[in-house]
Amino acid sequence: MFRGANSISLDDKGRLAIPARYRNLLSLDCEGKLVCTIDIKQPCLLLYPLPEWQVIEQKLSTLSTMNPSERRLQRLLLGYADDCEMDKNGRVLIATPLRQHAGLTKKLMLVGQLNKFEIWDEEVWQQQVADDIAAEQAGDFTLSDRLQDFSL
Repeated sequence: MFRGANSISLDDKGRLAIPARYRNLLSLDCEGKLVCTIDIKQPCLLLYPLPEWQVIEQKLSTLSTMNPSERRLQRLLLGYADDCEMDKNGRVLIATPLRQHAGLTKKLMLVGQLNKFEIWDEEVWQQQVADDIAAEQAGDFTLSDRLQDFSL
C-alpha cells in the first residue's frame, strides 16, 4: 500500500529515485518491475507495480475496439504504457513522451495512491492541492453515495 506525498527530483537522463521506504516493498512485490502511463483526467503520470498494471490491462482487454470511447481509453492508456524497471539504486527511467505529456521538470512529487503512484510536476501538484482544498472549503460539489457515509 502506497501513501504519502514525496518530493523527488528528475535527473538529466529522465530518471527519478523511488524513496527508500517503498523500494523494498517494490522489490518484493514486483521485483522492481513497474509500468508508467498517463492519467487521462489529470496532468500527471501513473506508476503501477506490474501485478497491479496487469489487473488494469485485463480490464482494458474486455473493452470493445468498436466503441469509440472504449477504444479511446485503450489507445491512451495502453499507447502510453511503458515498462520501467527499478535499477539497483532505486531509480526508474521515465520515457520522454511521458515526461512531456505531464510537463515534468526537475522537481517532482511522487504521491502514493494505495495500489499505484501519481507522478506530478511539483508546481502543478501544489496548484492541484490548493484547488482541491478550495473546492472542499467552498462546498461547491455534490457528494457521491460513497462519500455520504465517509468520515475521518
